[in-house]
Amino acid sequence: MTRALINVPKTARRGEIIEIKAMVAHPMETGHRADAKGAPIPRNIIHRFVCSYDGEEVFSADLFPAVSANPFIAFTTVATRSGTLTFAWTGDDGQTQVATATITVT
Repeated sequence: MTRALINVPKTARRGEIIEIKAMVAHPMETGHRADAKGAPIPRNIIHRFVCSYDGEEVFSADLFPAVSANPFIAFTTVATRSGTLTFAWTGDDGQTQVATATITVT
């Protein structure tokens, strides 16, 4: 996998609902297409996305071949404490790309 883009507020008030946006650059190849020589292009998708807030899972999604390249995910959670959000994308090949962001809660 390649580059991940994360958008998390730097600060929030305790109890505030915050929006989180995450995108990873990935081809999301379905395995149903052929290359220029007619050979099938192997399936290569991200099949799982998980976001944890200080070790507690706050959002997860199972992704399927119909998801476009460079999947973009937006969701909300409640700012409860200052800490780290960890984002993990897992692909068919077993590789996991991890990115983190910190938030300060007042």
